[in-house]
Amino acid sequence: MRFLHPMGRLKGFAVPLLSLRTRAGPCGEFPDILVLAEIAKSWNMNLIQLLPLNDTGTQTSPYSALSAFALNPIYLRIQDMDEVRGANAAAGKARARAKALSLAMAEGSRVHYEAILKEKMDILLELWQDASEGADGQMLRSEVDAWAKAHPWSRTYGAFMEQKMFHGNLPWWEWPIHKDVAEEEEFSSLGRFHLWIQMRAEEQFEAASRACLSRGVDILGDIPILMNVDSADVWTQRDLFDLSLSAGAPPDMYSSAGQNWGFPLYRWKVLEAQGYGFWKDRLSYAAKFYSAYRIDHVLGFFRIWAIGTREKDGYLGRFEPEYSISYHELSSLDFDPSRIRWLSLPHLPGEAVRKAFGGLPEEFAAMAADRLLARIGNEDLYLFAPHLRGSLDIVDTIYSSARTFFSQGKEPWDSLRNCEEILCSWWKNRVLLEIDQGLFVPTWDYSSAQGWSSLSEREKTALGALIARRKGESLGLWERNGREILKVLSESVDMQAFAEDLGAVPPCVPHVLGQLGIPGLRVLRWHRSWDEPGNPYVELRDYPENSMACTSVHDSSMLREWWEKEADREAVWALASRALGEGTFPAQAPSRLDPDSAALLLRAFARVGSRIVVFPLQDILAATQEYREEDPKAERINVPGTSLPSNWTYRMKPYLETLVEDSVFAAKAAAWFKADQE
Repeated sequence: MRFLHPMGRLKGFAVPLLSLRTRAGPCGEFPDILVLAEIAKSWNMNLIQLLPLNDTGTQTSPYSALSAFALNPIYLRIQDMDEVRGANAAAGKARARAKALSLAMAEGSRVHYEAILKEKMDILLELWQDASEGADGQMLRSEVDAWAKAHPWSRTYGAFMEQKMFHGNLPWWEWPIHKDVAEEEEFSSLGRFHLWIQMRAEEQFEAASRACLSRGVDILGDIPILMNVDSADVWTQRDLFDLSLSAGAPPDMYSSAGQNWGFPLYRWKVLEAQGYGFWKDRLSYAAKFYSAYRIDHVLGFFRIWAIGTREKDGYLGRFEPEYSISYHELSSLDFDPSRIRWLSLPHLPGEAVRKAFGGLPEEFAAMAADRLLARIGNEDLYLFAPHLRGSLDIVDTIYSSARTFFSQGKEPWDSLRNCEEILCSWWKNRVLLEIDQGLFVPTWDYSSAQGWSSLSEREKTALGALIARRKGESLGLWERNGREILKVLSESVDMQAFAEDLGAVPPCVPHVLGQLGIPGLRVLRWHRSWDEPGNPYVELRDYPENSMACTSVHDSSMLREWWEKEADREAVWALASRALGEGTFPAQAPSRLDPDSAALLLRAFARVGSRIVVFPLQDILAATQEYREEDPKAERINVPGTSLPSNWTYRMKPYLETLVEDSVFAAKAAAWFKADQE
């Protein structure tokens, strides 16, 4: 779809569709997108940003897609389907079950994702089995087949989902037989079932999206950069993916160990040789529903943090691509083989080994140490056993040894966890990471490693200069990669591209995004002058025009929790005061962000210099006592690097219909975001 506001000012809100509380369904559904547009218009807004809507199976994270194309059935409104509007018994039963599901799942502060999905799929399967029978059923099957022919990706997806159901939801690499999808002449009934769902989901989503555009509201979709390894696309197009590595993020202020997302990397050379067809097809299908799209983790198109698949976190990673350091270059710096081994392999002193196994029986410690470590001659010094490929191997060895040695229920868990923590910490303790035979890259915090401290100043200077030179060379490589890929993709569709460019951003990223006219992201709490004393916040009026500004993101705390636990309140309050330029602005920053104070911050941030400003819905609802959560933590969507049950299941407090009907709150919001602030 074509972008409605190519040169205009945009204001909007971001919300996961799943999070909507409605009277019509147990969670947000495709038709609710039109209701969001009505709310946006009443609030003087013209943009809605949604999290990804891809099918993720039983996983709640919208970034863990089973398909680059297929939509999540949980968003399908069963009551609106053609097959449910009939007068037959199956249709009546489906209507009754859908209504009962909505009533049963309406309450609670979190969405009951798996329960809702299971019940919806059960209803849909019964409905399909009835609707696909007889003469009318033949017409429906023909309709599905015609739709599938027009959507080439659906053949792969239908076969994948059929096999997933047949094998009890096991990942594809555990299936005993791998079918060649291309040889299948026609779909089975179960395969058609999944395609029927996708056909109806597409109809509902496209209808809602086009209705939004007709009302002057753009829909900003979210395109996850990476694919779940257990996905239809990886299953059938393994040549496009590198399954030997996992994508993630390097250590930062929020995660000292980094993150390992578990998603495979792309083989960009293969994609390039194919004209980036996979990505063009993804964007072309997304353009059915969106007029703009957010490129998730745009840094990954320049370079991505790659980790071995046997690592449990992201610390021992490297950028891919990245220019490495060769064995020959290290030798030229007078590092002999033993010195290179000292820098690239952890050497555990006996004291550390004894500390790791302290509190555990000597016999067990001897058995586990024999499996994990190799002593260096007669020294009180150890290397990890050569068969270990990552920290997950260390963990597996410790606990498999424990299962062998201890009686069930007698395991000394605290001592075992202590052993795991110490040994995994030592596993990371290296200056250089060997990524291929004779090729090395520096570890993220190499200067803190044991090996670095043993180097002379001359050696540190020489090795540090070589590392810096390689980094500089890699910057040029990353810039060429990002420009080529993003130029091809952004020109392939009418949708306006936006970029999520958070993290350790190389200087080439904003440069390339600016050249291509792709707005980057500016988040209030992180948009600071980091090279100035005190790291002052950037003045709101000085945000770059070609950017999208927001108060919070789905991976951060929301405005209230940030304000009360993390923010430099006085500095932010003064920032907002200068933006509004009002003498009535309270001089003292409140310790708690009450509704009136939240409203002041919203009004101030609405005047940001960015051409696009987006507020998480939770931050807007924080400006009224009735709609805000009692506990600010309950407003958070996701905590990165964790597997908390609350992740991705946030449910907004008010009913969507209540927001539509609340003309008083709409008038307040419209004043905060009024056009004359532009």
